[in-house]
Amino acid sequence: MKIFYDSYCPLCCAEMSHIKKRDQHDRIQLVDIQDPAFSEHYPGLDKAQLDARIHVELDNGEMVTGLDATHAAWQAVGRGWLYAPLRWPVIRIVADMAYNLFARNRYTISYLLTGRRRTCDDGLCGYRTDK
Repeated sequence: MKIFYDSYCPLCCAEMSHIKKRDQHDRIQLVDIQDPAFSEHYPGLDKAQLDARIHVELDNGEMVTGLDATHAAWQAVGRGWLYAPLRWPVIRIVADMAYNLFARNRYTISYLLTGRRRTCDDGLCGYRTDK
């Protein structure tokens, strides 16, 4: 399974770190969509779509997005039950709306929750914890 994630998002990075710590069988490959060589390695993928929400390519080649992707990733490391309620029919609608709101505002939300923001100075991107 490949997880296409945004390394400029502190919360996204934290979640990927937690997932990989539990990936005892090394089933998950993390793919940073912000890597300068990303488009070269994945020319058939639309970076703008990947940047809009998390994507997971399952072992069978199927691509899932949003909370379906998050659920699939956690399921792969034996913790799918944590996100399973968010996929239940009635809850799914509200959860997907909340996820879409988070995805559009992830840098601001990350800053509010962690104090870390995304920056790009002189073409060098990363995190800083300034005012």
